[in-house]
Amino acid sequence: MQTNQEKQDGVEVGAYVPIGSEAYSEIVSFLYEEAMLLDNLRLQEWSERLATDLVYTAPLRQTRLGVDHEKTFIRSVQHFHDNYRSILGRIMRLSGKSAWAEDPPSRTRRMVTNVLVRETSVPNEFAVTSYLMMTRSRFSAEDVDVISCERRDIIRREETGEFKLARREALLDQSVLGTPNLAVFL
Repeated sequence: MQTNQEKQDGVEVGAYVPIGSEAYSEIVSFLYEEAMLLDNLRLQEWSERLATDLVYTAPLRQTRLGVDHEKTFIRSVQHFHDNYRSILGRIMRLSGKSAWAEDPPSRTRRMVTNVLVRETSVPNEFAVTSYLMMTRSRFSAEDVDVISCERRDIIRREETGEFKLARREALLDQSVLGTPNLAVFL
């Protein structure tokens, strides 16, 4: 695997953290626990895993010819562009009676795979790439929505030793979403 200096969210990323190492296992556990909390609508507990300087985005995807593949994502137009405060607002709305788009709540199942962890130029921060496949069912419908994406995260180890999600960019695979809304967290 390459270890040349690249950037993710303006932070230089370096060597891959070895699969099976303690740091790698802790980060994978963090991601699996996050999926479980979200699938079980334990949003308050999930919010405790968010850094207060969080940036959480999903840029629009356009279908492009192969030669323009690098221009697939339009970051000036986003499905959502949230920060810590707006995420807490979404959680409050989803936990209350004003979230008509999620009442009754969606039933979701998140599968997190292909986790790669890299060191960054910032001590105790890791650049983490993972794939997410989420199924979502609503009401009594027979069909299931499928949302898939690549997630590019910055995960920070706090002084307390616990991890916090500091950045997430969800690169959706679909240019036209097959779900009525994105009132769920990716």
